[in-house]
Amino acid sequence: MSKVFQHYQSFLRATEQAAIAAAHLRGCGDGKIADKAATEAMRSVLNQEPVHTRVVIGEGERDDAPMLFIGEELGDTTSGMKIDIAVDPLECTNHCAHDLPDAISVLAAAPKGSLMGAPDTYMNKLCGNKALKGHVSLTQSVSENLSATAQALNKDVHDLQVIVLDRDRHQDLIADIHSAGANTVLIKDGDVAGGLRAVEGEVDLLYGIGAAPEGVITATAVKALDGFFEGQLHFYDAEFEQRASQMLGDDIHKIWSADELCTSQDAFFVASGICSGWLPGVKFHDNKAIVSSRVIFGETGESKLITNEYDL
Repeated sequence: MSKVFQHYQSFLRATEQAAIAAAHLRGCGDGKIADKAATEAMRSVLNQEPVHTRVVIGEGERDDAPMLFIGEELGDTTSGMKIDIAVDPLECTNHCAHDLPDAISVLAAAPKGSLMGAPDTYMNKLCGNKALKGHVSLTQSVSENLSATAQALNKDVHDLQVIVLDRDRHQDLIADIHSAGANTVLIKDGDVAGGLRAVEGEVDLLYGIGAAPEGVITATAVKALDGFFEGQLHFYDAEFEQRASQMLGDDIHKIWSADELCTSQDAFFVASGICSGWLPGVKFHDNKAIVSSRVIFGETGESKLITNEYDL
């Protein structure tokens, strides 16, 4: 029987087409229009593929934005190949709207039942490279984690670079990081790319509260790369907390590792660049679209940079 990762090209086509659709709207000033175009393009591709795809966690509910909805089934529902996805057709919506770096179309895929499913709520995240395993945790204070990170990486705390989403909710976190002597790299959006930058050593940590779908997506890639990730759901809305409780039961406040957010090695992560940054953005030339993507495979840890060209 074939494995999930052998079908990665179906999902690569989906992120590529979503990226092209969004890239046509770079700088339009309206993120929801770009998000809708990416979502519709991705849905169209996945509906044509010969596998049965189910969305278990996706972006859009919190902001009443276009989305592939949780529980949506796509493709050939009679297929024996059942694949679950965590997905964001347009990650960094505002960056695409204003043509800023790091907008991507991204998803993680694994066998049915292998990815954590939850509403589109928030998640507190801590992410870095494999040297941090067993040394840092969301159960510890910020200062304890920074001290442990410095020791594990053989660095001085004053040399640490910590990516944090630039949000009002992170004022205390940012103050604690600076008080400990470390440095923050503030980003407007894009904590999927931020997490992978931390795993691969471009920075030292990703820290703070972002969207839960991106947490599951990032964890799938981090697991494949043998990095460190912890996530804990965080709620600002009672409705989402109630729904999460119905879906997860007693695990609603659990601190999840990457291995628990994605329980299968037969998984993969795929992202296609929209606005240049972590990945090159879509290039339009002579009625063609050139798309750069990254695919990370769970079984092998292999990371591929793939460039494909489409006639428009």
